[in-house]
Amino acid sequence: MAAENKALDLNALSDRSCEDLLTLARIAEAAERYEDMCKFMKKLVELKCSEKNTLSLDERNLLSVAYKNVVGAKRQSWRTLTSQDFPDVNEDVKRSYKELVEVELDEVCNEVLTLLKEGPVSLIGDDAQPEDAIFYLKMCGDYYRYLAEFSAKQDHKENTEKYYKDAFEKAKTSLPETHPTRLGLALNFSVAYYEILKKKDDACKLAKEAFDAAIEKLDTLNDASYKDSTLIMQLLRDNLTLWTSEQGGDEDAEA
Repeated sequence: MAAENKALDLNALSDRSCEDLLTLARIAEAAERYEDMCKFMKKLVELKCSEKNTLSLDERNLLSVAYKNVVGAKRQSWRTLTSQDFPDVNEDVKRSYKELVEVELDEVCNEVLTLLKEGPVSLIGDDAQPEDAIFYLKMCGDYYRYLAEFSAKQDHKENTEKYYKDAFEKAKTSLPETHPTRLGLALNFSVAYYEILKKKDDACKLAKEAFDAAIEKLDTLNDASYKDSTLIMQLLRDNLTLWTSEQGGDEDAEA
């Protein structure tokens, strides 16, 4: 008699190898099941980091994609509930629903931050690849920024600035001006200055300096990073145009 196939239990992944988890994450991404993808990548990160092993570039990017899609959808829901009028809806009902979304956002953001700080960030040492360190510090800054968008806790703002600053100091000494990771960091850090920290002059200064420095070295870009780098440069310029026009109203671009 043929063995009966069993459905995958998403709450029982401890017996799965890193290779299995990576395969499952790729399948989940293709199927656009990002919450499942987060579970696979979370377990993979915990397994690898418990053995003091760093993530590969592919694993690192899959981790980012998984959580960015889940959090991105919830952030968009929160913005809709915050900005749009629902004339036929009781205000208390709308507020309670928005609070539900905020609870979900808080849970996911804190899950990512705990995973990063207890895993990849804790393994950053003198021998760590600079881009890895910058990537994870930037990611921490991103998720503290997402928390600061709806939470009034001061430490969210302070940690947003701290992690972005730590990442940017490393980027300035170890990555070229045209590197996509450095440019993406400058883009998101400038958005944090403008939207979260309310330092609008600093936001414009950072975005302009990053854009101008990259333009000067544009001829050094290789084919592999040209598309990514020039796209982020365009987003930096778009934000600068929006901010300097003082019109507001549009959503700031971010990486």
